[in-house]
Amino acid sequence: MKTVQQEVDERTHLTSSNQFELLLFKLGKDKVLGQSELFGINVFKIREIVAMPEITPIAGASPYALGVVNLRGQVIPVYDLPALVGCTPEKLNILLVTEYARSTQAFAVESVEDIVRLDWKQVLSAEASGAAGKLVTSIARLDGNKDGSRLAQVLDVEAILQMVSPGATADVDPNQVGERLQLPPGAIVLAADDSFVARSLIEQELQLLHAPCEITKSGKEAWDRLNAIAQSAAAEGKSVRDKVALVLTDLEMPEMDGFTLTRNIKQDPRFAGLPVLIHSSLSGSANEDHVRSVGADGYVAKFAAQELAQAIRRVITASC
Repeated sequence: MKTVQQEVDERTHLTSSNQFELLLFKLGKDKVLGQSELFGINVFKIREIVAMPEITPIAGASPYALGVVNLRGQVIPVYDLPALVGCTPEKLNILLVTEYARSTQAFAVESVEDIVRLDWKQVLSAEASGAAGKLVTSIARLDGNKDGSRLAQVLDVEAILQMVSPGATADVDPNQVGERLQLPPGAIVLAADDSFVARSLIEQELQLLHAPCEITKSGKEAWDRLNAIAQSAAAEGKSVRDKVALVLTDLEMPEMDGFTLTRNIKQDPRFAGLPVLIHSSLSGSANEDHVRSVGADGYVAKFAAQELAQAIRRVITASC
């Protein structure tokens, strides 16, 4: 029988078909109803799953930090995920070692339950569904769009890291952004990201670049907006390029992921020449291969203000 870790290793090669793998786990009973709910993190973020090792407490650490572990020659910070989301576990049994936004960290959880393959259409924005919370980016309907479907809360790792280490996602430093971005008159940057923290940072950066922008919460919302812009441009005898200078997109998003959004743009003649820059916490050669396969014009890892500004300039200049 395959172990959970073997399942993770095999499925990280899932091709971009608006599907993804969600690792389901439990954190213990919540403080409101006393129930043990399902939570999820994209498999692409999981580096390793291990039984709880010995943890070394760190003096003066934050209330959510359990300490550090020495794992395969690397000292990794460990965070108490149940405490972060307000749950009470019977015992912290498992460590989820994650690679996210150029950093490695581990989250202690009560149990790992399953890995499920879902279509992003089964995942709804937490904000759009009225279930917005500080740490939940979306709600996954595990049994499809039907009454009584099991639900899992997909955690916003960006928000969690900001909570445990505020300096990791501080305000954008104007000195790192550089000179004003030159866009065609009337053109905007259209951005898509489901994380409130990421959207805030992107908006700060584009404002510092003096780049007019619209920021959407999902690939589907961005795609719908592009179609509306295309219709408006056609009515004015203009092209989409007159109105949109760049599409900046995350990869993991409810309803439509960044791979599908990029593919849709690149296969539609109305958007010929429209540059797409992927801005994601997902890294590694497999993801970079997928980025190239869908025709994206560039890839930049979250979140480094200077690198993002450089990538935006490079992609826009190359498309002119």
